[in-house]
Amino acid sequence: MSILNVPSDAEATGLTAEIFADDIRSMGHVPSHTRALSLNPEAYVAWDSLTGAISSSLGVRRYELVTLAAAQAIGSDHCLLAHGKKALTVLPEDQLLAVARDFHDAGLSPAEVAMMDYAVKASTDAAAMTDDDSLALRELGFTDREIVDITLAAGARNYFSRVLLALAVDLDVPEGLSPALREALLAPPPARPSNSR
Repeated sequence: MSILNVPSDAEATGLTAEIFADDIRSMGHVPSHTRALSLNPEAYVAWDSLTGAISSSLGVRRYELVTLAAAQAIGSDHCLLAHGKKALTVLPEDQLLAVARDFHDAGLSPAEVAMMDYAVKASTDAAAMTDDDSLALRELGFTDREIVDITLAAGARNYFSRVLLALAVDLDVPEGLSPALREALLAPPPARPSNSR
């Protein structure tokens, strides 16, 4: 549980009140991560603008798949649950369950699997990445902008997830996630051979 003293809905003023109102309109409540990060509302708005620019360029499906891969690699339950819910808008639940269990065996295209592998590597061993990692995406048809967008999506998820983990922000479980999907999203990732992409 976070030690941060965060404003209640009634205490929120100015930009913070606007942020809270946006969440209430879109989700029906203000999640814990919004409350914590609204202590610097200007940074929160900048973050929201950044992720909007990345997802609108990359496309929602790709953005959510990259986000889930990065969040799983980091071990961010916050982002796995939140983006598991968001991914239901672009993936049927049975496929999302398979993605959560092992995206390599979830009926995704080779290009989608490759970009998720790329996001995992960027989240766990970015210093070891070389041009070969980007070239592998290019060979699967990704444009240079898409490669940058995939990298930005993974990097942005690392930033946000690690901030939530460092601040011990309370974990919210979004409504609308089945027990099976919650369990799959929160399960440890499958062990992969160290030489796998």
